[in-house]
Amino acid sequence: MRTTVGIIGAGPAGLLLARLLHRAGIESVVLESRDRAYVERRQRAGILEQGTVDVLRAAGAGERMDREGLRHDGIELRFDRRRHRVDFPALTGGRSVTVYAQTEVCKDLIALRLEEGGPLLFEAEALAVEGAEGDRPRIPFRHQGREDVLECEYVVGCDGFWGVARGAFPAEVSRVFERSYPYAWLGVLADVAPSHDELVYARHERGFALLSMRSPAVSRLYLQVPAGTEAGQWSDEEIWDELDRRLETDDGWRLERGPLTQKSVTPMRSFVHEPMRHGRLFLAGDAAHIVPPTGAKGLNLAVGDVVTLARALVHERETGSPDLLDAYSATCLRRVWQAERFSYDMTTLLHPAPDATPFDARLQLARLERIASSRAAETDLAEAYTGFPLG
Repeated sequence: MRTTVGIIGAGPAGLLLARLLHRAGIESVVLESRDRAYVERRQRAGILEQGTVDVLRAAGAGERMDREGLRHDGIELRFDRRRHRVDFPALTGGRSVTVYAQTEVCKDLIALRLEEGGPLLFEAEALAVEGAEGDRPRIPFRHQGREDVLECEYVVGCDGFWGVARGAFPAEVSRVFERSYPYAWLGVLADVAPSHDELVYARHERGFALLSMRSPAVSRLYLQVPAGTEAGQWSDEEIWDELDRRLETDDGWRLERGPLTQKSVTPMRSFVHEPMRHGRLFLAGDAAHIVPPTGAKGLNLAVGDVVTLARALVHERETGSPDLLDAYSATCLRRVWQAERFSYDMTTLLHPAPDATPFDARLQLARLERIASSRAAETDLAEAYTGFPLG
């Protein structure tokens, strides 16, 4: 097989890149190791920044998002049994975020790709990336029990942390920056209407809690738990009781309970691989960087990567200049490190560490008081949460 751009991975990064290239008249083939059903039910992020919403609309992939997504104009911070709302539009010149699950984004992009775009091969396992330093890199892959080779002009690794693309970078050019956190998130889905119409981020001495949602009828909730916790260690009643404790306020607010339909544990880590390009091989999304979920940045960073790359590929085709492709890694990493910084700040602001001292606890409360009392501090949070500029 031959194409212009070989894309490894049919998560939101790979699918959106394929969509952007198709709209620009650039051929691509997408290889995805999992089956379609797995990709469409893989639970991940659910908060779309303003820029991500705008990109999906411009790509012709926003119809169902606009119909079913939930626009949010703020978040609520809770600490010391008090509540403080951060008003995004008032602080950012009108920006907001939208609650729309990554699974739904993938469903929309898959449907468009199969209806209007080029090849999308499920259960097609990329085995390696070869010849990235040359003019015609190759992706050997296995599909339907047979081995084949995809020859490309460019390869884009959107295949996540465990994929083959990053492994094709020579060790001497790779630099890795990472941090693991001593806690994780126990996440649950509940068949009950959300108890608040916006996300609630709660700092409590017993641990962080987050009230979120997937729809007007389905709540998504999280508890900070020790790293290494297994979801089965917590009963449904224990989860609801702990959420009650951590989200409690002095004004009589109540958490509504319902049947739990799913439990999972998400490790907390930060990771960046530099550079994001080697020869004609480019990394995008989780293949290049991971953030703790506190800042709601993972999916949005992937969108920023592929928007930057699509723009550079179009520029090269139209002008013959490789300037934007050459700048891809540096351009993306500026945004990546700002998102890493914000995600780290939000995580350390709201999660008591296992070895935290009373001094550490007072510092967290002082930081939250600063956000609640200073428009400048509140604006910094709102601008970062609703999204850094793409590209």
